[in-house]
Amino acid sequence: MILFHFLSVKFKLPHRRLLKKWLHLLAETEGKQVGELSVIFCSDEELRSINRRYLQHDYFTDIITFDYCDSRRLSGDLFISYDRVCANAREYRQPPGDELRRVMAHGLLHLCGYRDGTAREREKMRALENKYMEKWDALFLPPVS
Repeated sequence: MILFHFLSVKFKLPHRRLLKKWLHLLAETEGKQVGELSVIFCSDEELRSINRRYLQHDYFTDIITFDYCDSRRLSGDLFISYDRVCANAREYRQPPGDELRRVMAHGLLHLCGYRDGTAREREKMRALENKYMEKWDALFLPPVS
């Protein structure tokens, strides 16, 4: 089950059903199943506070993933700073929806066991994010004949 929650930020999250389908597809492609997954949207300050409290890091970030997985079943909380996602979208000249999906994929990939602590790990994670962004596009774009 995938649930979306909004703390202090309010925005329209379009295509919720397709987002859930896409996240399930990502998990299945990685040989996993979605258990209980909460995607929690919050502000920069809220996520920075979580970062300080639980990880002892005093900086802004776009996502923090709390892993409650068991075996092949993915369960966890993805705390996403909507402020940071929008700022990154502007910086990278991406639509905010694309950046938001990339961050969701990033969090789910962490639950699948991928890490991003080294340059090699970050490169692998980015390649997987790109792969799943293409799968999102395939859900929406009609095939070209």
